[in-house]
Amino acid sequence: MSNFKGKITLAITGASGSAYAMRLLECLVAANYQIYVLCSSAARVVFDTEIDLKLPSSPDAASSFFSEKFNAKPEQITVFGKEQWFSPVASGSSAPKQMIICPCSTGTLAAISQGMSDNLIERAADVVIKERGQLILVPRETPFSTIHLQNMLSLSQMGVTIMPAAPGFYHKPQSIDDLIDFMVGRMLDHLDIEQKIMPRWGYIPAPLEDAGFSKSRKD
Repeated sequence: MSNFKGKITLAITGASGSAYAMRLLECLVAANYQIYVLCSSAARVVFDTEIDLKLPSSPDAASSFFSEKFNAKPEQITVFGKEQWFSPVASGSSAPKQMIICPCSTGTLAAISQGMSDNLIERAADVVIKERGQLILVPRETPFSTIHLQNMLSLSQMGVTIMPAAPGFYHKPQSIDDLIDFMVGRMLDHLDIEQKIMPRWGYIPAPLEDAGFSKSRKD
């Protein structure tokens, strides 16, 4: 069995921003983490709409799909269905201490803020909160309503990190990929995973490749 650096739960919902999720998953695989992936039905629709990716509906088939796409190690990526209540993420005794929902719909955000557990994504988030783990939510909506902001405040007061998909421009992005990497780089920073996909504040402008910032990605 492969020795992984750690375990992380990655949940993907139906908010716009599926490219963020794919790039993050790619980086987590490259960093040698074991990843439990939870993908909502709406997320599958958004995958198809935004990046022409048809994710298999079967958890096992989806696991194989992601593993092949990102050249993952055996057992490195496991996809669980929304009602697989006996999966590790559903219990505080076995769930990873780190979870990120990217992108996070405002509906999922609202459900988590109210302690709902109607599907595995909501339950997994509830587990991380009650176990005092690290939960990061990446909402992608604009503008935010008062309801959205109140839900975010409630979660932030519980220790949840709210990280809206709002990339910066100080690194002089030349492509959409650069904007995606900005956000994914910040996610990796908060997960305490070393990354070189984005330059940091104060970096003297130069070709990114010369500074060791990888521009390669899977097709």
